Amino acid sequence: MNKLNIQTPLSEEQRQVRKRYIGATFVTCIVLSLVGGTIHVLELGSNRMHDMRDKAGINLDDEHDHIRAAGEELFRQVDFEFGDDQQASYTVEEAAALLTPEQWADVDQTILIPAGEFLMGTDRRQSNVYNRPQHTASTDEYRIDKYAVTNAQYARFIAATAHRPPLDWKDGKIGEGKELHPVTMVSWQNAADYAAWAGKRLPTEVEWEKAARGTEGLRWPWGNVMDAERLNTYYSVGSTTLYNAYPEGAGPYGVMDMVGNVSEWTADDFTAYTGSAAPANLFKAKRAKEPRLGPAKAMKMAEFVETDLPYKVLRGGSWKSDPFSTATYHRNYAWPNFASDFFGFRCAQTP
Repeated sequence: MNKLNIQTPLSEEQRQVRKRYIGATFVTCIVLSLVGGTIHVLELGSNRMHDMRDKAGINLDDEHDHIRAAGEELFRQVDFEFGDDQQASYTVEEAAALLTPEQWADVDQTILIPAGEFLMGTDRRQSNVYNRPQHTASTDEYRIDKYAVTNAQYARFIAATAHRPPLDWKDGKIGEGKELHPVTMVSWQNAADYAAWAGKRLPTEVEWEKAARGTEGLRWPWGNVMDAERLNTYYSVGSTTLYNAYPEGAGPYGVMDMVGNVSEWTADDFTAYTGSAAPANLFKAKRAKEPRLGPAKAMKMAEFVETDLPYKVLRGGSWKSDPFSTATYHRNYAWPNFASDFFGFRCAQTP
C-alpha cells in the first residue's frame, strides 16, 4: 500500500502571512471596483478559462471528437481513452489498496439535502452579469458527495473501466502523496462517465448551489465574509490540497470544499437565468479559428465562429481563482471536452 504524504500543517506565523496576503488582495479587489476597475478585477478568474477556450485552433469539423487539456490539443477522445496505445495504470486490486478501509469509508460519504426552496444567484452589481438576478429555486430531496472525487476514487474507476488516466498522472499513476487530493485534468465527459459507473450522476447547477449555500443565500458556505483560512484559493498554496484540509469551510449541510481547491463540473449547459440582462450572445459557444497576424504583425488575432457544442457550467472557483470567483453563486463555464489542473467534480444521486 502506498504511503500517503500528508501535508505538514502551516505554522501560526505562516497562517497569518497567508491570511494577510489574501485579505489584502481581497481588499484591493474591492477598492479597484470602487474606482472603476470592476470589470478587470472580476474577470481575472474567468479570463483564464477564456484563454483556454479561445486558443483552440482545431478543425471545426472535428470538434466533437477532440479533447483538450491545459491549452494542448490531444488525440481524439475515443481513440485516446480506449485505443491500443492506452497507458497502463492500476489493476483493480492495486487501486483498492491505495487507501485503508477507513479512508475509503470517509471519502465515499454522501450527504442528504432536503427538498425545498432556496435563494440562487445574486443581485450584486459587481458580479458578472450571468450570475444575476437572484431568484428562488427549488429541489427535490437528493444526496451529494461530501467531498470532491479524489485521485484514489478515480483510480478505482480507471481500473474497472479502462478509461485513460488523467494527464497529470505520471506513467498512469497518481503523483506521490496525491491519493487524497481531488482528481483534476478530467473533462466533463470523464466526470459524467465516472458518475455513471459509481451509480450516480453529476449534480445540476441548482443542486450544487443549494448544497454550497443553504437556504439563506450565503455568499460563501460559512457566511458572507471571505475568510482565507477556510479555503484554498488565489494561489495561496499553489496546488490542490487534501480533500479534508479545510474543515472550517463546510457549508450549512456539512458538504466540504465546495469553494476553492477545484472548480467542479455540473450537469448543466451554460444558459441564462430567467430575467437575466446578460446578452444572449454570451451563452453561445464559440471556437477560434487558426490565429492570424494583426495589422502590425505584433500580435495574433483570431476569428471566432459559433458552434453547436454547448458550454458546461463549473462551480466553486479553485486554487487559482480570484476571491470573487469562489462565491457560491459564481458561475464559470468551459467546453465539455476540456480538462485542466483546476477542474474537478463531485457526484449526486436521487435517493
